[in-house]
Amino acid sequence: MLETSARLLELLSLLQLKRDWTSAELARRLEVSTRTVRADVAKLRSLGYPVDARPGIAGGYRLAAGTAMPPLLLDDDEAVAVAVGLGAVATQRLGVEETSLTALAKLEQVLPARLRRRVAAVREATSVVPGARPPLDLSVLGAVAAAIRGQERLRFGYTKPGGSEGIRHAEPQRLVSWGSLWYLLAWDLDRDDWRVFRVDRMVVHAPTGVRFQPRAFPADNVVEYVTGRVSKGAWTYRARVLVHAPAAKVAGKIRIPVDIEVVDEFTCQVELGSDHPDRLALWMTQLDLDLEVIDGDELAAAFDRLATRFRRAAGDASTGRPGTTDDERGLLE
Repeated sequence: MLETSARLLELLSLLQLKRDWTSAELARRLEVSTRTVRADVAKLRSLGYPVDARPGIAGGYRLAAGTAMPPLLLDDDEAVAVAVGLGAVATQRLGVEETSLTALAKLEQVLPARLRRRVAAVREATSVVPGARPPLDLSVLGAVAAAIRGQERLRFGYTKPGGSEGIRHAEPQRLVSWGSLWYLLAWDLDRDDWRVFRVDRMVVHAPTGVRFQPRAFPADNVVEYVTGRVSKGAWTYRARVLVHAPAAKVAGKIRIPVDIEVVDEFTCQVELGSDHPDRLALWMTQLDLDLEVIDGDELAAAFDRLATRFRRAAGDASTGRPGTTDDERGLLE
């Protein structure tokens, strides 16, 4: 059994993990009686932690937002600075996105309303460099992260790529950050299958309060599964090419999940896609590998157009003068 001080810290940590805990659940986790749980909750309240209690069979304890910050050794300005900083880090590719997001969800859960308004004001007053993607609504991201952490079903509005809107009901399992976008891997309760949702297209509704048991992921590597679903699902054009390089080398250059078929130790076939063949051709030139189009007449035509542009841009390398004609060469010589 934990000592009182250690048990209080463990209780506080548990209250930050889920929205509601019954006395019996907390007693089992802490290996104490429900009477001790009630006494420990009272001690947390005396220290300034806003622990709410709901009576009845479906009731329980939850850590709520109070009228003042609990004693986290942060003053109001520091709490706002931490929340804004965590939100900024959560949208960057620094390797700590998920940790920053869960920390932000914990902090915003106990921020008083006046401080939440200050955090929102800072975000709203922040400008984005023209051409960059608009910032993600961190309140949505935080709500999704909290639902995953608390194993709580989500109900949300969702806008599909075509613009159609609908209501989705799902069990959120995992968030995946890819570039400037966040994706949610969830079990869709209405479709009885796995789905991947873009978080910036979600409008989270009020908490459902309904918990679920986590499901086994549909693949061992969640990141590869999500990026594969996203990339292939977004392709409107597909083509197959023969690449004159070992499959391992090609896989190292292509950072998204694609189908690579080994031909021999020096060549392989790759199926790729894009929303337009010209963009696919331009992207493939950046691989710096020799290749041939096997299946995809539109891609072959796109390479031809691209080659023409490159030749026009290079001009006449022999004279150093762009666009030099035969007659002009005679004059120069």
